[in-house]
Amino acid sequence: MDMGIGWVVIATLLAAAGGFFGALAARSDKPSRTAFFGMVLAFGAQLMALGWRGGLRGQCPLGDIGEICLFLAWSLTFFYLVTGTTYRLSLLGVFTTPLVVLLQLISLIPGSFETKVVRADTVDTWREAHAALSVLSYGALALAAVAGVMFFILNYRLKAHKFGGGLVHGMPSISRLVRAMARIALVGWVVLTMGILAGLLMKQETFSIHLMVASMTWALYAMLLGVYFVRGMPGRQLAIGLTVLFILSLLVFAKL
Repeated sequence: MDMGIGWVVIATLLAAAGGFFGALAARSDKPSRTAFFGMVLAFGAQLMALGWRGGLRGQCPLGDIGEICLFLAWSLTFFYLVTGTTYRLSLLGVFTTPLVVLLQLISLIPGSFETKVVRADTVDTWREAHAALSVLSYGALALAAVAGVMFFILNYRLKAHKFGGGLVHGMPSISRLVRAMARIALVGWVVLTMGILAGLLMKQETFSIHLMVASMTWALYAMLLGVYFVRGMPGRQLAIGLTVLFILSLLVFAKL
């Protein structure tokens, strides 16, 4: 088995185990950082897999669907690890791990990783920066969407007066969750901005339609976040906007 694929398998098992035991702890209303530590270990395995694929290509490993999904999973894990400690959203890991596992399972589908990799002779630095920063930004935008799903669940349970179990107790307050959602999305938007700027500096022949799609995504997020930070917006509308925009923004990878 390819060494890179082996590391992906390990990362998938670690993330799944962390999410599973974290969910059990949440249901029993016992504080646990199992999901967090599982993601820390998975993050290390993801780095090993990306390093192996990057070494084969001689450039940023974003050349096939397997590498794109793996890079997305790594980016999502990275922003969760930073955000989970910054905003004390420990339960966010329980909601994040299924998406990480799904992305890595897609990358493990036979044929997702190219077996005959052609090593790059020359590298367009701006193109590499554009691709890496753009995909990295989607980790933060995905995490904001996951936080939006948490908002829907918490809001529903509070309105239905379902306070039992550890799920509600393990979640932050509605107001803190909304602020975290917006700030995580803002970080993703800033990183996407840097990615688009790098894309504008690419060699002319490397310019592609996905840069236009990324720019449209940037504009839509700018409008949503602008309304929230300038005029204010109910948490439910923000959560809907972040979730819908992220799903629509995945179209960018059709041309990556």
